[in-house]
Amino acid sequence: MIHTIRFWLNNARTTALAQSLLPAVLAFCMATQVEGFSAGLGFMAVIGAMLAHLSMNLFDDYFDYRIKGSEFRDAMARKGFRARISKCAYLTTGKATLKQLLIACIVFSAVACMFGAVIWWFRGNAILWLTLIAGILGVSYSGAPLRLSYHGLGELVIGLLFGPMLMAGVYYAACGHFDWPVAFVSVPVGLLVANVVYTHAIMDYEPDKEVGKMTFAVLLKSKKRMLAASFFILFAPFAVIIGGVVSGYLSPCYLLTLLGLPMAVSLFYLMTAFVRRPEKKFRSRWWMGPMENWQAIQQANLDWFMIRWYLSRNLLSFFCLIIILIVFIF
Repeated sequence: MIHTIRFWLNNARTTALAQSLLPAVLAFCMATQVEGFSAGLGFMAVIGAMLAHLSMNLFDDYFDYRIKGSEFRDAMARKGFRARISKCAYLTTGKATLKQLLIACIVFSAVACMFGAVIWWFRGNAILWLTLIAGILGVSYSGAPLRLSYHGLGELVIGLLFGPMLMAGVYYAACGHFDWPVAFVSVPVGLLVANVVYTHAIMDYEPDKEVGKMTFAVLLKSKKRMLAASFFILFAPFAVIIGGVVSGYLSPCYLLTLLGLPMAVSLFYLMTAFVRRPEKKFRSRWWMGPMENWQAIQQANLDWFMIRWYLSRNLLSFFCLIIILIVFIF
């Protein structure tokens, strides 16, 4: 049983859990400062959000594999593209069947719904509607009939799910109402989560275009447009925070998030370099944040990809951690 659970957790890409865990924990921490806070309900919301995220990852594999099978990744490898080709490896190697994958999707979803049902019992229908909308969007990310990620809307869906919707859900579960500060914070967080996916999409532009996968980067077509969108997604979060401070909904202490600007500038520089000179190499720097297993990554010749992915993830982490410190210190 433990081996099976570990197997499916690994397949569900737990390495990407920061995209849901950080916004959820941030919303939980913000809720601790308001009346009506319930640590138990807030904790269940955080766990439920993480399980829903893992379920969404597995559903994405399920629908992608049903639509394309393994041949599209094999085709990219034969063409020499520098994209990663590890997705659905547990299916292509025969370690699991499509039916077993579907069962795993349902189990993860069911456990998440159990947590949601308890929260709904105490907090009412607002949680029910948020959960239903999030569930529909999550399955529709790559599932029929909408298949939003196949129409260039994947990054938008992820930003909405892991920003405003997730943070609103956890915050409401924890304290029973909504507030403007969490709204002003959730939008930048959603943009930075979307940026992690969009950064990946820019680097996978050629292979995605070849196999007909319509990411937002492919939808934009032009490299100039791709970089303009990257600029907006990277720097709009800081503008929203400034707007929240100027309008009085956020404390001036939230301007400490501007300490993340050097990371944003560096990432935009790296993305510009990738679009114009993809062969150029860069070294990781301490201020870019943790980059696990870096020597192994370099040996596998994936440093060109991971330095940008890590930096996008670390920017999100740094942004959220600064706000958590603000909540408890100021």
